[in-house]
Amino acid sequence: MPEQTTSSIVVDASPGEVMAVIADFAAYPLWAKGVETAQVVAGQPGQRAEKVRFELDVPPIHDEYTLAYTWHDLDVSWTLAEGKMLKMLDGSYVLRPVDEGTEVTYSLSAELAIPMIGMIKRKGEKILIDTALKGLKKRVESL
Repeated sequence: MPEQTTSSIVVDASPGEVMAVIADFAAYPLWAKGVETAQVVAGQPGQRAEKVRFELDVPPIHDEYTLAYTWHDLDVSWTLAEGKMLKMLDGSYVLRPVDEGTEVTYSLSAELAIPMIGMIKRKGEKILIDTALKGLKKRVESL
């Protein structure tokens, strides 16, 4: 099993409010750094997305990829369905109610088509996760 990088943040909002922002893919370019587009490509109307196509530009990575999602009340996970530079991208958000709001834990494991030293890969994952969590917190708390 590939190593995962994990980090958490507390958001001053209910789990439902946090999950609503996570599920609003059209708004990702507004708060998710590097996401240029996020388009739902599979799912039932009125329900959460099953597959989403992303265009990401976080130098040195520019990629278009599709993620397949699995949703539950307090967590969502995804896996890479299709990618160019990415050959694996598995992740999840797990929400836990706390006195201050909701603790959001983000786990990510990624593999690029080009070889990369493990330490550098994990540092990149950590930067990506921390940036995403801060963006999510800011977005949720501003609504």
